[in-house]
Amino acid sequence: MSISATFTFFFVLLSSLAISAFTDNLPTTYDVISEYNFPIGILPKGVTGYELDKTTGRFLAYLNGSCSFSLEGSYQLKYKSTISGYISENRLTDLTGVSVKILFFWLNIVEVVRNGDELEFSVGVASASFGIDNFYECPQCGCGFDCNNVERATTLRSDPGPFLSSF
Repeated sequence: MSISATFTFFFVLLSSLAISAFTDNLPTTYDVISEYNFPIGILPKGVTGYELDKTTGRFLAYLNGSCSFSLEGSYQLKYKSTISGYISENRLTDLTGVSVKILFFWLNIVEVVRNGDELEFSVGVASASFGIDNFYECPQCGCGFDCNNVERATTLRSDPGPFLSSF
């Protein structure tokens, strides 16, 4: 093997190791939302990647396909394969890709605001607040928190009621 071929081989090898080390140290999507003071459970398990423009707060989060599940038998949630919006401390705005079924209608969740120990979810004309302790764990696509037919010990607490307050 020639010296230049050997040098090229080692350069390519070292470059790939450096790129691998760099990408392995990137924060996960769950790390990033925690940096903005949100619990990881606002996203389901299995987020495959994200993009974030730290100057504007514009983000994209990617799932491997769409995702849906029920929580406590009362709420049905749907996540598209791409979720987008703007993130800042305690606030997610202009959300797309997340919806909740209320009665017979699917409504887009357009904003999430953290206010102390509560998260307020808005569908535009109405909102509902839930205790942050409901979001310490990530739900799983297809089964939510009841993936082994074992009910979650806590119940989803809401205040004042599911999507009853309006603007």
